[in-house]
Amino acid sequence: MPTSRRSAAPDTSGRGATFSISDLAREFALTTRAIRFYEDCGLVTPRRNGRARIYGERERVRIKLILRGKRLGLALAEIRELLDLYEVARNERAQISKFLALLADRRARLLQQKEDIDAVLAEIDGIERDCRRRLKEEEPGNRDGATKSAPRAAVLRRGPRLGGA
Repeated sequence: MPTSRRSAAPDTSGRGATFSISDLAREFALTTRAIRFYEDCGLVTPRRNGRARIYGERERVRIKLILRGKRLGLALAEIRELLDLYEVARNERAQISKFLALLADRRARLLQQKEDIDAVLAEIDGIERDCRRRLKEEEPGNRDGATKSAPRAAVLRRGPRLGGA
């Protein structure tokens, strides 16, 4: 099976540089399966030469944008919507407006998650303090230890309180 590489010779077809699936996988530290998955989702559309996929600069940029969107926590459907906005409008205004809305939503979700994590960490801190205090009370030589050891499991029976629930 022949492998295509970046075009070393000038491309007279007007299509610019081309890349094989292996070239893009190596450049972006992806598997070829991941790139084929993006193709199956309609996020990239390589040209075909028989069975070989031929990727152009458009697909290379789209993969870069897909990975940036994933790093930001966007769903593939949201990424596709952004990419499609540019294809339809051929300007960035609609795409940028939608991207700002998606970023605001993502920021709000992350802030809520951070708040939830902070609440759980505070709960863990309280439980740890209770457990350390109980261990200290039960140290050998502590006369009060025997009288305070009965409710030791009570600290573990409290459930975590997430998000005010």
